[in-house]
Amino acid sequence: MARKVVKVVHGMPASDGAGVKLNRVMGQPGLPDLDPFLLLDEFRSDKGSDYVAGFPDHPHRGFETVTYMLAGRMRHGDHMGNVGLLRPGSVQWMTAGRGIVHSEMPEQEDGLLWGFQLWVNLPAKDKMTAPRYQDIDPEKIPNVSAKNGVGIRVIAGKIGEVEGPVQGVATEPLYLDIMLPGTTEYGVRVPSGHAAFVYVFEGEARIGGTKLPRGTLGVLSQGDEIVDLVATDEGARLILVAGKPLKEPVAKYGPFVMNTPQQIKDAIADYQAGRF
Repeated sequence: MARKVVKVVHGMPASDGAGVKLNRVMGQPGLPDLDPFLLLDEFRSDKGSDYVAGFPDHPHRGFETVTYMLAGRMRHGDHMGNVGLLRPGSVQWMTAGRGIVHSEMPEQEDGLLWGFQLWVNLPAKDKMTAPRYQDIDPEKIPNVSAKNGVGIRVIAGKIGEVEGPVQGVATEPLYLDIMLPGTTEYGVRVPSGHAAFVYVFEGEARIGGTKLPRGTLGVLSQGDEIVDLVATDEGARLILVAGKPLKEPVAKYGPFVMNTPQQIKDAIADYQAGRF
């Protein structure tokens, strides 16, 4: 049996950082979260005024941020002196752990800036781990050429024997960027215990009897290992993301995600006291 779409979610306009305009798909009333995923934003604009102010210094604790760039350039830096450049096709998987203060600033004043940021929860045992980065250059992300011209970038997890470069993540994620030519069909194997979703960012796809046009997220049923993707005449491009649910209490307050309200208070106090 193939997985089905059990919920369709449309993104809503949002603003974050110093006024960056976003399409918030997860982390909004229609889909507050999907264990272990907490938030999904798509940023896409060729107007510099929509993004040029970027995301100045801000804290995180207790989860991971995943930034995937499709177009444009973003410079990141943190309070420990780490710096890096996100360019088209690159990925940053940042484990905030016990606390980090970082910034993400565009390296352009106009032109297309396009990509995603996904938040992934950490299990209770890892929430106070040391922060770390996995900065993945575009050339290090394997491309799989499947039948009928289907192309897959494997960011995390496996397609057949091809494994993505992101390693050592507790939720054992699958993160794929899939390109489907018009009218093609492709079956993707997903771990049966994982929560999973599909977000279409070009064209239109169909899963079972459910159409997913551009800007639409489909939450997938659990238990089955196959996701059958079908592109309409114009073709489609989408991300398919899956992860092992943590099944733990979640306490959220802005950039802090812990297990109890007291841990949130501790995070705020630590940040205000400069203990990050």
